[in-house]
Amino acid sequence: MDIIFIEQLVIFTKIGIYDWERNIKQKLILDVEIMWDNKLLGKKEEGYDKYLNYSDVSETILVYLEKNHFLLIEKVAEEIANLIMKRFNSPGVCVKVSKPNAIAQAKQVGIKIKRGIMT
Repeated sequence: MDIIFIEQLVIFTKIGIYDWERNIKQKLILDVEIMWDNKLLGKKEEGYDKYLNYSDVSETILVYLEKNHFLLIEKVAEEIANLIMKRFNSPGVCVKVSKPNAIAQAKQVGIKIKRGIMT
């Protein structure tokens, strides 16, 4: 298995448990690693219908986060992991969600989860 990755995907969305947080859009940064069998692309007879389109993955994530409201970044990570595994038939994903400016003294805070098979 190989890993396809998207780093520092930025979205502004409403997230938070406090009322004031839900009234403004806040910046989230996502890093995603997707387990993918890239060997099929090396076989001429397979064609290019077996590739994972980075743009489709990014757009799927962005649209999903724009249409849904979350209280916690932990829930965002879980939802994105499940979405990618189901929509793109990946056996495993690693999702990191960072929330810059959440704590004044820190560059960012966040969560990193691994779901499925990551080998």
